[in-house]
Amino acid sequence: MNNEKRLLIFERLAEATPNPTTELNFVTPFELLVAVVLSAQATDKGVNKATAKLFPVANTPQAILALGEDGLKEYIKTIGLFNSKAANVIKLCQTLLEKHGGEVPREREALEALAGVGRKTANVILNTAFGEPTIAVDTHIFRVSNRIGLAPGKNVLEVERKLDKTVPKQYKKDAHHLLILHGRYFCVARKPRCGACCIADVCEFKEKNLD
Repeated sequence: MNNEKRLLIFERLAEATPNPTTELNFVTPFELLVAVVLSAQATDKGVNKATAKLFPVANTPQAILALGEDGLKEYIKTIGLFNSKAANVIKLCQTLLEKHGGEVPREREALEALAGVGRKTANVILNTAFGEPTIAVDTHIFRVSNRIGLAPGKNVLEVERKLDKTVPKQYKKDAHHLLILHGRYFCVARKPRCGACCIADVCEFKEKNLD
């Protein structure tokens, strides 16, 4: 795929979704961090349901630690893997208080040192909370990048590096959300909605479903 086509793809995606952002509900960087950790192998909708009850009661590291692990589990037990997620959230709260004055750090290395936080989560926080032009490659972005020929790669890191090199500069900050939303609602896994897709004529997917 050439740069001209890439630019056209992002122009169209940005026109279709002028203000792309996460579908997780949050107000502060800490709320976003907790929500993203909880969202692993879970839906944003399911996480929002749980945090709608949790955050009014506890939305700071101190308040969550005051709940304790068992208390936290009561709020997040509807989310998959809630036992390990509760343990991770408690640990990351302790680290935030011990090493970062209770604030979410803006450095990748410090973020990745937190319990339950890997490269993908760190990228989400850097991008969504702090406006950095990072691209977190989740299953949607991995699928879309490979399927349409935008940034094919064998693993998420390869796709991330290719996107980082090839996404037009003016779309770098929004690329993460533009691609996730496109993958979630149009370029879906089983039966992509090519007939309703704004980039169908420039995408390089050969088996288009134009019904």
